[in-house]
Amino acid sequence: MDGLDERKMKILDAIIRTYLETGEPVGSRTISKYTDLNLSSATIRNEMSDLEELGYIVQPHTSAGRIPSDKGYRFYVDHLLETKDEEISSMKEFVIDHTEKMDQVLKQIAKMLAQNTNYATMVTSPKYNGNKVKFIQLSQLDDGQLLAVIVMEANVVKNKIIPLDAPLDNETLLRLNVLLNSTLNGLSIPEINLGTISKMKEQAGSYSDIVGIVLDAVAETISQEEMEIYTSGATNIFKYPELSDSQKASELIYTLEEKQQLATLVSDSLNNNETGIQVYIGNESPIQTMKDCSVVTATYELGEGIKGTVGIIGPKRMDYEKVMDSLKLLTTQLDDMMKKPST
Repeated sequence: MDGLDERKMKILDAIIRTYLETGEPVGSRTISKYTDLNLSSATIRNEMSDLEELGYIVQPHTSAGRIPSDKGYRFYVDHLLETKDEEISSMKEFVIDHTEKMDQVLKQIAKMLAQNTNYATMVTSPKYNGNKVKFIQLSQLDDGQLLAVIVMEANVVKNKIIPLDAPLDNETLLRLNVLLNSTLNGLSIPEINLGTISKMKEQAGSYSDIVGIVLDAVAETISQEEMEIYTSGATNIFKYPELSDSQKASELIYTLEEKQQLATLVSDSLNNNETGIQVYIGNESPIQTMKDCSVVTATYELGEGIKGTVGIIGPKRMDYEKVMDSLKLLTTQLDDMMKKPST
């Protein structure tokens, strides 16, 4: 643990917990009362000096106590992740009507989470990552129109009307359906390469334009799976002096309301974390306006590849334990709720 023996770890843990609770620099006398080590203030001061040299704590002012550094917070968070997996405290009165629309459910979750934690929160709609073609069906609407029904995994459906110069006979329609499905089934957009497209168009002959339109519709189907982001509790940041500076606060609130940058954070979280909890402390966040914050995200999964994100944004001295417990419980309940059909 980078020079941390058991005594230093306990003292560092005490410093962080005390600072999270009070928001004030922590002195050796406070730690001597807080821990069960039965150490003198002088001994604790020596250990605190070592912790400062190791970069886990910093002294903001001369003769003041110490506060955690980003490295110190990182130690605390990683330690919690290791020890808290089995400890999930109950979130108060989590009741959501299963028959509500998805957007109403997610908005309510963001609001309840903000009220429960006193931080800013965000919840994204579930999105299929790496969606693949499941089935394509071409059928004649009339002499001048063809209907392409494109079904992706997770039952995302796209209907596309294709204009025709002349009606197709049943044999041609069957041949095109076989070509599209035998070639594209189980493929994602990145897997449909130029070689695949060229071969399909060659096999389609004079109907290559139809194949091209269907391929464009497949790409359009995936791109239209826009991710909604719901936020709540933005004004909670004013409760924390280190974030309430007018410029910092306005930039952070703009980020939460404008939401475009949040998509970057969500994408980073999903790419770096299959499921579970991801913690960004200070400059670890991909969003510049959140460099003075800590951001904790959790991934919920509704099925293979169908994922969404729940996130909490607060000061670096946020109550990590409560935040993690809340997110673990929430994602578990969200998984269960959305996997069950509404009654």
